[in-house]
Amino acid sequence: MSAKPKSVQLPLPGFDSALSTWQRDYASQVGEEPVLHNRSGIEIKPLYTPDDWPASRYMEDLGFPGVAPMTRGIYSSMHRGRTWTQRQLIGYGTPQDYNRRLRKLMDAGVTAVSLIPCNSVYRGYDADEVDIELLGTCGAVVNNVDDMQVCLDEIPIDRVSTAMNDPLPFTLLAFVLGVAKRRGIAWTAITGTSNQSDYISHFVANHMFLRLGLPGNRRVLVDEVDFCQQHVPNWNPVSIVGQHMQQAGATPAQAMAFALCTAIQFAEDCLERGMQANEFLPRFTFFFDISLSFFEEIAKFRAGRRIWARIVRERFKADAGRACRFKFHSQTSGADLTRQQPLNNIARVAVQAMAGIFGGTQSLHTDAYDEVLTTPTEEPSRIAINTQNILREEAHLTDVIDPLGGSYYVETLTSQMEAEIEAVVGQIDALGGMYRAVESGAVQRMIGESALAFQERIENGAQKIVGVNAYQVDESAHVSPASQRPAPGTMENYLQSLQAYKSSRSNKQVQAALSELQRACNTVDKNVFEHIVDAAIAGLTHGEICACLRRELEFGQPLVIV
Repeated sequence: MSAKPKSVQLPLPGFDSALSTWQRDYASQVGEEPVLHNRSGIEIKPLYTPDDWPASRYMEDLGFPGVAPMTRGIYSSMHRGRTWTQRQLIGYGTPQDYNRRLRKLMDAGVTAVSLIPCNSVYRGYDADEVDIELLGTCGAVVNNVDDMQVCLDEIPIDRVSTAMNDPLPFTLLAFVLGVAKRRGIAWTAITGTSNQSDYISHFVANHMFLRLGLPGNRRVLVDEVDFCQQHVPNWNPVSIVGQHMQQAGATPAQAMAFALCTAIQFAEDCLERGMQANEFLPRFTFFFDISLSFFEEIAKFRAGRRIWARIVRERFKADAGRACRFKFHSQTSGADLTRQQPLNNIARVAVQAMAGIFGGTQSLHTDAYDEVLTTPTEEPSRIAINTQNILREEAHLTDVIDPLGGSYYVETLTSQMEAEIEAVVGQIDALGGMYRAVESGAVQRMIGESALAFQERIENGAQKIVGVNAYQVDESAHVSPASQRPAPGTMENYLQSLQAYKSSRSNKQVQAALSELQRACNTVDKNVFEHIVDAAIAGLTHGEICACLRRELEFGQPLVIV
């Protein structure tokens, strides 16, 4: 350990006169200049000093990693002790296609499984219920336990974390548990996360994913949390998604605030069920977008971590250290990528990834540069993974914990973002909480206004986008890659196998499981998710389970905001 540094003593001798000299020289060089604001609307000054953030606030604002106020990270060793998990979202074609790509990417450095299903799955249907042209182009078709078994072939799911991009009713998790049962793996050994489990973010920002109405979603989510606590204790059943909000147009501060408000709502719902905060909160996780606003994103994560720790202690009276941990996965923002000059996206993704790392992410996905054009192809995906490898191994970004901590700018911006986030949380609280605010359309209006304001900045040139409204080149001779599609005949073969699967099942078992699921939906004290798992293991498909829940718990309808 190095010698203990001396604390900065204020006032600093000569500070005021030196500051005045600099201000005079700066003004003479730049003259009148427009006031700069970041995406969250916070004014950005040209220079920050101890006048903005004095070191005397060290313990109050920073402290140390792993302890309150949690600004510097949720673990004492952070990336120096264990680097972020490298997850690469994979979803394409059939289960066999997915497995081949997954194993290649794991050989290239991916350290955990992440599965994105086909949009037919997202929308709650089996592959044989939609147009064949739509299948497998932006995710893998996974309709039953057999499909999941193929997806995870030769993957040791008792030792490798799996992330299922799995909106309600969480059939992908049910299929994983079915695979574990076939392999003789105890469910207590299964680790991972139900990504996309945040029905509120889907309702607000992803209308196409509505499978159930808000009340039905609310019930199934709490049932899943309760079930996992009892039977799959190392699984994270909740992933609160700020990403959808931000990609829909929310500012970084708003996206963080909406995510925190959603977490508060889910926690209150679990408490109402009778669960204990110290037991379920450690399994709450978050999922965020990382925009190109580099310092703003870092400050967003640091502020969010600080606020969440305070909410857990003060609002929910949870005293377990693990309950205060603000665990989050982050993804570089596809909304910042451009179709024009797509190779520039490699640089954009690298900058976004650095913001996630400096912000203290626990898990990171880096977008492929062609993701704005098509389902990511293999070479761009490999570059995206190696971007993380380079930042870790060659740039040595894991050497120091919270390396920007103590920066006058970063600490000031973190506190400003904290104030901005808390102001939005206060607005949502005043509306009765996140569920009521979303039900009324208030959140959607806020996001729409922010999206419009940012688009106007692009159109009037205040926000430069390389290749779009600045530094453009003639791309008329450039041919964009065609949308990647499964090989001819692949989906026809898959549909035949799906029909064979349905024909070969025990109809008696299927009908019995379906009846039990229907009964659970209409019985207050039964756990719906427990019966979803039973139904999946009995042979019901994803589409059949969703259809049953739609009938019994009502189909979701998007809210039209005018």
